[in-house]
Parts: sequence; C-alpha cells; structure tokens
Amino acid sequence: MTLARLAALHGVATSYEPSPDHSVPVPPGTVVAVLAALGVDAATPEAVAASLAAAERAEAARLLPPTVVHWHTPDPAPPAAFTALPPGTAVRVETEDGDEARWTTAGPAGETPPWPGLPLGVHRALARTPDGRTARATLVVAPRRAPQPPERSHGFLVQLYSLLSARSWGMGDLGDLAELAGWAGRAVGAGFLQINPLHAAVPGTPTDPSPYRPSSRRFPDPVHLRVEDVPEYAHAGDRRRLDELLRRAGALRRAVLDDGGLIDRDAVWALKREALEELRSVPLGPGRRAAYCDYLARQGQALEDHATWCALAERYGPDWSSWPSALRDPRSPATARARRELIDRVDFHTRLAWLTDTQLAAAQRAARDAGMAVGLVHDLAVGVHPGGADAWADQHTFAQGMSVGAPPDAFNARGQDWGLPPWRPDALAASGYAPFRGLLAHLLRHAGALRIDHVMGLFRLWWVPRGQEPVAGTYVRYDAEAMLAVLVLEAHRAGAVVIGEDLGTVEPGVREELARHGVLGTSVLWFERDWEGTGRPLPATAWREGCVATATTHDLPSTAARLTGEHVGLRHRLGLLTRPLAEEQAEDAAEVGEWLAHLARLGLLPEGARGEEGAVRAVYRFLLRTPARMVGVWLPDAVGDRRPQNLPGTWDQYPNWRLPVAGPDGRPVALEELVASPRLHALMRVFTAPPDPPPKEAGSRTAPPGARLA
Repeated sequence: MTLARLAALHGVATSYEPSPDHSVPVPPGTVVAVLAALGVDAATPEAVAASLAAAERAEAARLLPPTVVHWHTPDPAPPAAFTALPPGTAVRVETEDGDEARWTTAGPAGETPPWPGLPLGVHRALARTPDGRTARATLVVAPRRAPQPPERSHGFLVQLYSLLSARSWGMGDLGDLAELAGWAGRAVGAGFLQINPLHAAVPGTPTDPSPYRPSSRRFPDPVHLRVEDVPEYAHAGDRRRLDELLRRAGALRRAVLDDGGLIDRDAVWALKREALEELRSVPLGPGRRAAYCDYLARQGQALEDHATWCALAERYGPDWSSWPSALRDPRSPATARARRELIDRVDFHTRLAWLTDTQLAAAQRAARDAGMAVGLVHDLAVGVHPGGADAWADQHTFAQGMSVGAPPDAFNARGQDWGLPPWRPDALAASGYAPFRGLLAHLLRHAGALRIDHVMGLFRLWWVPRGQEPVAGTYVRYDAEAMLAVLVLEAHRAGAVVIGEDLGTVEPGVREELARHGVLGTSVLWFERDWEGTGRPLPATAWREGCVATATTHDLPSTAARLTGEHVGLRHRLGLLTRPLAEEQAEDAAEVGEWLAHLARLGLLPEGARGEEGAVRAVYRFLLRTPARMVGVWLPDAVGDRRPQNLPGTWDQYPNWRLPVAGPDGRPVALEELVASPRLHALMRVFTAPPDPPPKEAGSRTAPPGARLA
C-alpha cells in the first residue's frame, strides 16, 4: 500500500482497466521503474517509505502548484488554488505584457476582495503569506473553448509525400500542397486540407519514413521544400549544376509516376540538399535578410538548439546519446564551442527552417485565397525520436528510459511500444508548460486547424520501461486541465480549430471534457455503431456534431479496399491474420454487407450494391447526413486507391509511408491527372449537389470504442 500511495502522489497507476469491470494489476517493477524516471527512489521498502514521507511533507508545505489554470469568464472569480491560500495572503500577478495586478485572500472577517480581471495569456504569480512564506506559480488564463469551424465544410485528407505533380522532385512538396489547395477550394468547394505531420525527420540511411517518429515536432522538414520556389533560385550562378539536379529530380519523379516505384525520401533529400547548398551562395536581398533575422529572433533558443543538433548530427551521427559525452548536454561549454566552430552549418539549418516556414505560409495563403474557411489542418505527432533534436535540447523534460505505447487491447494482445520518450508531467508543470506552449505556437503559425494525434495523451500516457514488453507498462497521468488550457489558449491566439484523434481506448469522461473545451473528435464510419445496444450501424443523425467525420484514416484500409475485401487479402499475403482466411473474409463481408444494406435502405446507393464507385459515393453521402462540422475525404478514395499508406504491424514487409496516390490498378496518379479524374469529380458532386431530405432513422447515440491501429 505504501508503494501504491507513493505512485498515486506522482500520477502513476498501479492497475488499469482494459475493459469495464476488469482490472489488471501493474507489475511492481514497472511502478518502481516509472517512479525512478520521475526522479523518485522506490528501489527498496526503505526508499519507498522515505520518498513517501518526503512527498507528503512537500505536499503539505506547498502553497501553490507550479502551474495554476484560470478559465476566463465575463464575471471572473479567483482561481481555487488562490482562494485556498492562508487568510491575508497577498498575491501579485505580472502579466505576460508586463502589467501588474494585486489581490489579497480573505482576511479574518471572511470577506473576499474582488478578483482583478486578467487578460488571456501566461502570467507569473507571486504569493506571500502574512508569516512570510512565498510561492511562485505560472498562471494560465485561457478561454473556455477553442475556436470552432466558421461553417460546416468538407475537405481532403492527404499524405503530402504521396501527392506528386509534374514539378515534384520524387515526392509531394509544399508547392504541390499550395496547388492542391488552390484547386480544391475553387473547383470543388473544399474548406480544408488535412495533411500528415511535416515534422523534421531524423537523418539516416535509410531515414525512418514515418512522419510520426520525428526528430523535432516544432520545426518542419526541409525535404518538403519546392526548391524552384525559393526566391534565390532565380539568381543562382551555376545554372548547369542546378539544371543537372533538375534532370536527376525528373528521373526520380518518373521512377515513381511512370515506373511504379516507391518514393525514395533519401534520394529526394540528397538532391534538394545539394541544390539548397548551392543557393546559399546567393546573397539575401535587404527585405529577405530582414525577414530572416526576424524569424531567428522569434524562434530564439529553440531554433538555435535545433540547428545545432542538425550540425552536430552531420559530424557525429543522428543519435545524440552516442556523441562525445560533453556534447550530450546542450548547455555545456563544449557544445557552445562546437556551435561556434560549426556556425556555418548551424546557419544553413536555421535558414532551411526559415525557408520551409515561408513556404508553409504560402500554402496556407493559397488555401485561404481559394476560399477555404479553415485551410491547412496540420498534424501533431504524439512524440519524438529518442535520439533526435527535441529529445536532446529538452532532455530534462523527457522521461529517460521510458517509451510511449498502448496497453493490450482487442486489436493487439501484446500492446504497443511506439519508441517515443514521454514528457515528464512534473517537468512540464514546473516549466509552466513552456515546451508545449512553444510547440503549439509554432505549429499554429500557418494552420487553420491542428489535429492532435492520440489526444488522450493530454490526460494520460502508457509508459513502457526500456527492455520491457508493452504489456508490462502502466499509465502515467498528466494535468489535463493545464494541458487543455494551454492548447485552447494557443488555438485562440491563432484563431485555429483543434481536432483530437480520439480513436481506440478512451477512458470515461475524456471525450466529454474535450468537447466541453471545443476540441473536435474524430469519427470513422466503420467504428460508428450502437455498441451498447443493437451493435448495428449508428444512424447518421445520432453521430456527434463536434467531430471530423471520415470513412478511413492513414492507418486503415481505403474505402475501396474495405468494400472489396482487398485489405483482408493483403494481410493474408503478409501473414498478419490471426484466424483462417475464410473466417476473416466471411466476417469482413458480413460487416460490409450490413453497411451496404443500411446505405441502400436510406436511398444512398442509387447505383446499386455491385458498383464499387457507387458504394464509395454512398459512404460519403452518408457522412454528409451526419451533423459533423467537418467531413473529410481520404484523397486516395477519390481515385479508387486500394493500398493503405501505413499497415500497422509491419516494417519491411510493406512499403509504409512510401506509396504515391494510385488508381484501383495500382498505377500512380499525378496531381494533374488526379484533379481531372472523372471518378474524383463524380465523388465530389456528392458534396456540391443539393442534399436530399434525410429519412428518419432509428437508433440512439452511444460512444463507440473505435480502434487505434498504430
């Protein structure tokens, strides 16, 4: 019980419930290891007793938590943490703008002075009791709800690397994104484009192609740059060298689009890097130089750290834990000397970050200029690579020896280990959530919305000790109120919508709390059933309004693959099925048949049940019947692509994250061909045609469990 009490004080679970009324104890060794990662010694019974006594003394003596949340209201009351201070305590708040406000807790007479109205922002508070004790805290004043979509809209979901045009250098880039946005907003009335994370990858041979295991979540990867759109490109001196790079880039593009090859990110980056090195010899004009300096000043230490890691990685390799010991500390004198010695390389990498930022801004402008109400929806991965730039620069914020994952569930009996070090909740709170605030502020600079992968991580994360199987992990709880306050505040500053990927195991109350603060959810057609009743497809009218409704995601089969059963055949060919093929096929056919029958009863399948294209359109007609604020079209669905972009449970058995958008025959489809596709335009007429009056459907809304497959 002593260990359980100590764990509870630090937010570490000693048991979990994979399903209602079923509790699983966490191995004591896991609890001890997780506490150690939080700086708490629980290695022996004596250490547990000493750590518990110390934690309880600290809790009893604490005047204020390190971070206090205050939700902004028209008639503000003092935060509960302040009203709990001893009578007569003086509180001084210094706002982020440099103003000052003062307040005093109720005196002996019991009358509470009015709370001063404070602006939204992240402020500093100092409390001083009558007996001279003091406490400091970060005060986050946030609006109660994140901005909402200005109107109901539909849009495309696309993995940017997979969308190649006639100008691509072997993979989709930010120029292609701007072109797609300009076309989608004007030609088919799209209100948004949701893309994969564009975070900076860890360099290597080969580079990990997954956008969900980046080196840095704060800074974008320059592999997405359209080199010819860099203004200095027009003034480069050695045209022959650039022309040769263009020729080689064309060969990479043709290898994918014409020959059906895979996207080779490393080859693309090798060419772009060579071109960008050449462009460094072109002086920046006065205006460009001023813009660059402004970017450097805004990003400050975070950008300098990122660029320093990139420069050091060039010399010592991409895993900072293998560097010379003195360079593993970003604040060491040795690192400062290395930064000075490598200043030319540091400048190169800061310039790449700036160039990528400018092209992200141009893509969002293109989306808004095309009439999109939201524009670009960026994606925030759940974590970073343990050897990458963020883990090096902010290593005190990450739990060493731990990895984020997922507990065993119906889809993975052994659980999952994603290989991502988790943030320490205590370090986040002590910093006033500065790493989270900086990350969000940068990602939201050029976004109309932000998707949060595994949004349940704002509440708790499954920590797996290094060397252990995922099943031996446990949940560690975060201050969800503080995390949500920071998220809503930064979204408010940017005027951006927030979307949470809330599929999979979601503890009770989480979806409700997210909705209370205006965070939209994610609803996928195949998972929306009346799970607590008949188990049948959930009526469209019973879907939640606050969500992005879609037919699939990057981790799931395309709609054509689902309708044809191709996804079962693929998993069979790769040896991933856990039951006989015939049994899997029969169950899948029954599920699809039930949905098709449901769509036909609703009059959404005028083409008949045999036509795959008509069935895909029926699925999206159904999504339009829901009250969802945003309806997402998986772009490969528009041309009948049957291949998933990522097949969870595979590594080298399947080309995850390396496939271009293709037609039903597997032939790649270039952007120019895609926007002219009759199949795409037939699907988009579903969204532009006047809606039919929906028939009455029976059923009630219940929260589906969904499925997290990656």
